[in-house]
Order: sequence, then C-alpha cells, then structure tokens
Amino acid sequence: MSDSQQRAASAAPQPSVSEQVQVRLAKRERLLAEGRQPYPVEVPRTHALAAVRAEWGHLAPGEETDVVVSVAGRIMFQRNTGKLCFATLADQFTQDADGDRLQVMLSLAEVGQESLDAWKADTDLGDFVSVTGRVIASKRGELSIMATDWVLASKSLRPLPTLHNELSEETRVRQRYADLVVRDEARAMVRTRAAITRSVRETLHRLGYIEVETPTLQLIHGGAAARPFTTHLNAFDIDMTLRIALELYLKRAMVGGTEKVYEMGRIFRNEGIDSSHSAEFTMLECYEAWIDQKGIAAVIQQVIVDAADAVGSRQVETDAGVIDLDGEWLWLPFYTGLSEAFGREITPDTTRAELEELAEQHGVEFDPKLSDGKLAMELFGEVVEPTLIQPTFVCDYPAIAQPLARPHRDDPRLVEAWDLIIGGMERGTGFSELIDPVIQRERFTEQSLLAAKGDPEAMQLDEDFLNALEFGAPPMGGLGLGIDRLIMLFTNKGIRETILFPLLKPQG
Repeated sequence: MSDSQQRAASAAPQPSVSEQVQVRLAKRERLLAEGRQPYPVEVPRTHALAAVRAEWGHLAPGEETDVVVSVAGRIMFQRNTGKLCFATLADQFTQDADGDRLQVMLSLAEVGQESLDAWKADTDLGDFVSVTGRVIASKRGELSIMATDWVLASKSLRPLPTLHNELSEETRVRQRYADLVVRDEARAMVRTRAAITRSVRETLHRLGYIEVETPTLQLIHGGAAARPFTTHLNAFDIDMTLRIALELYLKRAMVGGTEKVYEMGRIFRNEGIDSSHSAEFTMLECYEAWIDQKGIAAVIQQVIVDAADAVGSRQVETDAGVIDLDGEWLWLPFYTGLSEAFGREITPDTTRAELEELAEQHGVEFDPKLSDGKLAMELFGEVVEPTLIQPTFVCDYPAIAQPLARPHRDDPRLVEAWDLIIGGMERGTGFSELIDPVIQRERFTEQSLLAAKGDPEAMQLDEDFLNALEFGAPPMGGLGLGIDRLIMLFTNKGIRETILFPLLKPQG
C-alpha cells in the first residue's frame, strides 16, 4: 500500500473506539505524515531473543561485550525515564519453546536525543520493534541489548490486556490472539496439541498406515448418527452437506486395495455445544484389513500411550483420581456394565417397561420415541459411563447402536463394536467392520426410513458407497478417535480450550 493509500485509510471513517486506540491511531497517522513507516516490510534481525540468551546468558553482572546484534519482538514492558529507557521484548513462540524475553536499554549517550525522543513518543506496549546494539549484562545481572539504533516494526493499535489482571474464560476464547500473547498456558496448549497430533501421525506411520484426504463437501451424509450442516453448490446447483464422519470414503479406499488407511481431519455436526462437544472438531479414523475389533483396539491403545509419552506421562491426574494408561485396559460388555450398575440382570430381552422404570428411578431423561436399544444406551451413558475412570473398552452393544458395525458372531442382537471410555468420557470407538453389502443396504434402508419419519440424525441411503462395497471389501477393523477429547484427557481442560479458535455464539 502506498503512502497516499495509507493516509486515505487513516482518513476513512473509523468505528467507535476507545481513547487509547484513538491515541495510537493518531500516532500512526503522524508517522505516515512524517514519511515514516509504521508497518515496514522488513526490519533488522540477526538473532532471535532465545539465541541471544543461549549464547550470552553466562555474562556476569555489569559485564559488557562489543558484539552487535539486531533483535526484534513485541514490547511487553516499558519504563521510560529522562536519559534511559527500558523495555522487555518477547519472541514469537515456536514448536519447541515458549516465546523468550529479553531486556533492551536505550540511553541518551548511545542513541542520541532524537532517537530517544522518538522512542518515547512513538512506541507503546504491544508494538513490535527491532533494536540493534551491544550485548551486555546490566549491573543487576539482567542480560540486555544496549541499543545503538531501533526501528518500529509494527504499530499495535489496541492495548494489550493487563498482565496482572487475568482474562476471563469468555475473553480468552473470543480473543485467542490476546490470550496467546499474555498467557503462558494458552501457548502451552497450542504446543501440546501440536505434539499430540504429531505423535498420532508418527505412530500410525510406524504401524504402516497410509494417510489420505477425503471430501469435506458431500452429496450424502453418512458414517455416523448425527445432524449435518447443509449448504449449496452453485456450480452444479445441488444441495450438499459438510461431512459428519470420515468413514465411508476411507472404506472406499479399502475396497480399492489399501491395507491400512487413516485420515485426521475436521468434521461438522449441527448439534449441541457444551464443555465436551463442538459443532466442528477433529476426528481420527483408521481402517486395517485382516483384523477385528480386538486388533483395532490395540492400535488405539498404542496411539494414546504414545501421545502420553509425547506430553510427558502415562499417569494422568484428574479430579476423579489418577488414570493409569500403563495399567490393564479392561473390556466390559455393555449389558454386563448395566447389570452391575443397577444391581439386576439387564439383557437385550429386558422389557421396555423395566427400562423406563430404571430411567425414572435414576432421574434419566429420555425421548419416548427412542428404541429399547437407544434407551438402554441412554441409561449406560448417564449412570455407568461417568464411573469408568480407567481405560475401558465397552463392547457388545445392541445392534441399533452402530448401523455400520458387523453383527456379533455369537449373538446377532448385538454388534462387534466398542467405545473407549477414559476418565468417565468416551474418547474413541471401534468396530469389526460390516462388509456384507446386502446387510449394509438393509441397515441404510432402515436408517432412511427413520430419516423419512423425521429423525435428523439418521443416515441416508448412499448408493455409491453400496456400489463400492459390492466390489468386495476385506475383513477389517476400524476406529474413530476424537483428537480434541484426547487433548482434553491430557490437559484436563474443556473442549473450548483445546480448540485454538472454537466456534462461539456471536455477542450481542
């Protein structure tokens, strides 16, 4: 943007702003009028702040060097006196380190009156600056740059949050950029999430999985029982949905001959938002030929244990006690768990009246339209699941639970599927995958009838997927792992904290 364009932008009507913002805007306009750039393309920078500290951090109090370096960073602290000014600059944080900080000093004797006056007049907390000078240690032992020159790198028009006044949770998630600047924990979350997702990929690569990408925009939603977001593709003049799962295209890849395949990507469900649910979130799905639900369970266990190693410990402290990921991961049949929790035998044959009685006794609200199997699942989710603190594979679900799972080899009323519960919350799910296209068509037909009756979460009949399945798919196990919930496990934070920029209800 030319100087004339920038001045024109300055003259354009501005939204209502605070007095501090008005002062900073006036500084920007003055700098432009003086022919100085508040946002130059580049500034001198020979060393990161961390590199200066690594090389000269050993200097004794009062020790000076003749080494001249140029550093750059955001002003986090500033103290201006008559002939000497102090500031603390902050580095950007990186994959391996938090943003380092370093003191810079500007003295009248070193920079001259004009430069010192400009520093006092032009800079504010939050500005990015470049400072060139000698590396020294102050008399108090603070590693510093004694400036010989400086230049503004980027003018901050909004003041930083005050460091001593903690941001509210709502402000943290709505202004994550400010949160990252002032709060160590926010930066640590970004790095923790990166370490976990990197670990997941490294584990799957080591196990021989191929990573692929599948469509986000889909003609037919499927792969889960969830309400989709709808949109319209103008080029073809057709309605489409955002994907609610990764499953159906990954299974197409398995039909095509892939032995081990996975995708880690964003999925979208137009449902409730709370401390453990988001309308968009990151899901890992993996499929492997020639194994069943037990084989794929070993994969998710390895993924989670490796992620624990990546962030520090296989023992996770929670309000409910220490979760030991090194211990035995139990298998708990669904109806066994219900029977133990309610102190009476519950089976697929338990009557509707008995299930409703149990719900009323334990204060479990439910939709009267739910099938018996779904009602049993509501009971399990409300009463049993919160008590499963140690890693537990809840298995042998009623058939209605998973329309894409294989019928149980010993009891056709059940399916070969599990949910992995850790810390009283579902973290992932797995299956002996259904590969019989005739049964799959029957399941899809049942789902489409439910959709026709008004069930917003029912799947549609996906003819293209059925065509693929009719080519023949090998026996396989498959898993889904919520990455956000995995990060919640290791950080003991809600989902809004684990997602860098979560979807929020607009203010006002």
